[in-house]
Amino acid sequence: MTTTLTPTTTLTPTTTLTPTTVLAPTTAACCAPVVREPLSPAAAEKLAHTLKAVADPARLRLLSLVAAHEGGEACVCDLTEPIRLSQPTVSHHLKVLVDAGLLTRDKRGVWAYYAVVPDALDALAAALTTR
Repeated sequence: MTTTLTPTTTLTPTTTLTPTTVLAPTTAACCAPVVREPLSPAAAEKLAHTLKAVADPARLRLLSLVAAHEGGEACVCDLTEPIRLSQPTVSHHLKVLVDAGLLTRDKRGVWAYYAVVPDALDALAAALTTR
């Protein structure tokens, strides 16, 4: 079963996103590069939200640690030591990245596992390209 997420999709803490989840192009960034046409107010708001999420050095590190982790996903317990932040702080940063649509969260028992959403990173890169 494939689920399509749109800007109006409500995600709850118990929502499980799987590899078959399809992200609508507007979940990560606007569709057209900012240099091709002016951004609509809604697209500018969405892009700003995503850029704010990655504008923090700890979040950028977490994003890269999750992406480079064996199997393409990482437990929060695997991320606290390399980033040298407390578990609650790491969890907060991961939540911001999930809310921005850059990571997915899968709760297994008491731990949460995170994976990068490749389409979201591609959409963000495409919004910032000059081509």
